Formats: sequence, structure tokens, C-alpha cells
Amino acid sequence: MSSKLLVDPADLPGWLRPLVERAAELDPGHFGWPRADPPADARPAAVLVLFGEGESGPDVLLLRRADGLNSHPGQVAFPGGSLDDVDRGPVDAALREAVEEVGLRPEGVRPLVTLPELHVPHSGFRVTPVLAHWVEPSPVAPVDPGETAAVARVPISWLTDPANRLRVQLTGRHAGPAFLVPGMLVWGFTAGLLSGLLDLAGWSRRWNRADVRELDEAWRAAEEAEDIGFGRS
Repeated sequence: MSSKLLVDPADLPGWLRPLVERAAELDPGHFGWPRADPPADARPAAVLVLFGEGESGPDVLLLRRADGLNSHPGQVAFPGGSLDDVDRGPVDAALREAVEEVGLRPEGVRPLVTLPELHVPHSGFRVTPVLAHWVEPSPVAPVDPGETAAVARVPISWLTDPANRLRVQLTGRHAGPAFLVPGMLVWGFTAGLLSGLLDLAGWSRRWNRADVRELDEAWRAAEEAEDIGFGRS
């Protein structure tokens, strides 16, 4: 499955255009996921990678899952989830989930491009990332605190600051990229996708890839990170 361009990149803001142009021609192996076909029982899902522009410049919407959930408790993610029968495809699913999770007003969102599916073996999903532009931002906050603990518009400048980047090592797995956000540790699938998009857009800065920490240590660093108060609910 390849990328599908949904807009003319010439109509986009200059800061966003290069990402969308390159995403439209993306090699499915760009993010480092296995190229093998997912098993037949892998469940289709979609995530909304929503880029806006706030007081601190371009940003991206992230949420932290509630600690009491059975699946991925406390992890940071993009809005998203499984495709339902009511969804006409990944774009519908990503927008619907964002409405249900953070109260997003979908009329202010312009879908830009769908990326190739990424198979996530440990959770059994094949995920389609949907890149979108937040043309008319609306207030967002956890809709159900039992599912979503926090929502944040995180500036791209914060994510690309080398001081906020590291790698997380899980037992028996390769170390993967991670980001320290005040009160949020971005790691796993979300960090891998986000890191690949920053590279694709040309926004990344040189950072210390030798800074590898265990998950608990990385979480403590995120909790201790200076709270600059950007768009978090």
C-alpha cells in the first residue's frame, strides 16, 4: 500500500508543504517497520497526525492514555483507533476517534495525505497514519478521563530540541526513539512515527542517539521536565 495524496501541496502553508510533498512519494520502509505483509487477522486502524500553528509556531496534537486502561496504559499517542463499520476508510476513522477522545471539531481539519500502513505486531494492528492540517483549531480536552488523561499541542521546536530527545531501551528489544515532553514520555510506535516525520520534513536537528535509557528512567525524566505550559489540557 502506498501513500495517497488528498490535496494540492501548493495550497498549503510553506512550513507544511515539504512534508506533504515528500510523504506523497514515501517509501513504505522509511519508518523502519518490517516490510513483510501483516497476518490476515491484523486489525485495520488509523491515527490522526494533526499539525497546527500556535503561539510557539507549528505544533502537533498528542494525548496521554489513562493509567487505568488495560491496553497501553499511560502511553502517549496520536488520536486514533480501529476502523469501525461506520467508517468509510482511515480518514473517517481517524477523525471520528479524535472527536471521541479529545472533542475535536472535524470541520476545522483538512486531511492531507494517508501514509502506507504500518504493521504493529505486538498489538495486532495495521495502522494507516493520516496527516492533516488544523486549519481552524478548536478547543480540545479529554472527553472521557477514564480513557484519556491529558491532551497537548506540542510545538515542533520542542520535539526537535536535542535536549528533549533520547532513545528508550526495553528488555529484549532494540532501543527506539523517544521524546521528553513535560508530563509525557513519547516512545514506542508514536515516537517512531513522529521521529520519521520530523526527518522527512527536514525539521530534525542533530541529537545524541547514544543517550539510551531504561523506560522507568525515561519516564522520570519526562515527569521532571520543565513545564512550559504549552497547550495542554
